[in-house]
Amino acid sequence: MRRTIGWMTAALCAPAAWGATVDCGHLLDVKAGRWRENVRLTVESGHFAAVAPAADGGADVDLRALWCLPGLIDMHVHLTDQTKDQAHSFRDTVQRNLWDQAYESTGFAERTLLAGFTTVRDLGAEGALNVSLKHAIEQGWVRGPRMLTAGIAIGSTGGHADPTDGYKHEFAKAGGPADGVIDSVDDARKAVRARYKEGADLIKVMVTGGVLDLSASGDNAQLTEEEIRAIVATAKDYGFRVAVHAHGAEGMKRAIRAGVDSVEHGTYMDDEAMRLFRQKGTWYVPTLSAGRFCVEKAKLPDYFPAIIRPKALAIGPLMAGTFARAWKAGVKVAFGTDTGVSPHGENAKEFAYLAEAGMPAIEAIRAATLNAAELLRAGEKLGSVEPGYAADLIAVDGDALADVTRLQHVAFVMKAGSVVKTP
Repeated sequence: MRRTIGWMTAALCAPAAWGATVDCGHLLDVKAGRWRENVRLTVESGHFAAVAPAADGGADVDLRALWCLPGLIDMHVHLTDQTKDQAHSFRDTVQRNLWDQAYESTGFAERTLLAGFTTVRDLGAEGALNVSLKHAIEQGWVRGPRMLTAGIAIGSTGGHADPTDGYKHEFAKAGGPADGVIDSVDDARKAVRARYKEGADLIKVMVTGGVLDLSASGDNAQLTEEEIRAIVATAKDYGFRVAVHAHGAEGMKRAIRAGVDSVEHGTYMDDEAMRLFRQKGTWYVPTLSAGRFCVEKAKLPDYFPAIIRPKALAIGPLMAGTFARAWKAGVKVAFGTDTGVSPHGENAKEFAYLAEAGMPAIEAIRAATLNAAELLRAGEKLGSVEPGYAADLIAVDGDALADVTRLQHVAFVMKAGSVVKTP
């Protein structure tokens, strides 16, 4: 690095007409799937203004010894929480206030950004806290990635989104659409409108059971197709895309037929579901990191409550195999981890899990850049290093196409032209 971090940050944040410059020894062209050598990037007003051959030094930021890539995108995170063992989870339930959680989330956001993830899709938070975190990042009060948020997730009474599952009768209040709990087509419409009111960017729906709630099934269908269709139709009225949590095949097939944009997890995906994915162009977000984490912790005697352990041990081991079959079958894949289940800042472990299941490194990186940007409707703004794109850049010490685990050790991060991490 040629100059101090303070000088660089000021130069790259400022919308100077002359433009700050960054020299990359190697720059990944994610569209072509190859490295370009000795490239100079010009940054103006938070965007790449030019991508050209480098001169002989003299750039404001010197990354000639490193390998540069576009900023990474994680399509499934929960930045406002992180899984804890059952003793600490119970303590948080009865003692932690939402504003305590808000302060904790600022550290999770910064950790994610410093790991090289400059954009995330946050798919559900208590009290729509993720919407407030997004605003804090946009105002510059907190360091974190660019966020698109789902506010409060939507599901059925007793389903994976019901916040009082497992509570004693006195505390298990009947939730309503404002809480994300629905039981009819009318409720479905109201719940989408409530998310619009709270400032969400998209809709998250729990169409099947899940692992980490205190109910018996991890995969049963929990919404009717009519309810899902009502959610999707109302979401389109408000310009929302719809992501659905689904482990079970029946629930995900209902959701795909109803026109959702992405299916998260997809554990019990069968051949019919894969055909529907291809037919409808629905995106699949595998979240292998969450499966790995839950299996690891379920083997400990006291980490999860008894009702969760068998669900984790049944679902987690299947996720990589499902992904391998879906990828080979031509299902479209976008990168997502469900981080918040697994620890924040370890998002890039997902690349290794995808590679172990048979996805080439370049395709895994495209899943976290080009594909994710397309799912976000931001394919002309994010996911590539080209003129006009947001100046999101990371750098690692080595060829990530030869060894994708290098993405777990990011040395440099720039978000929207602002340098936030240097070697």
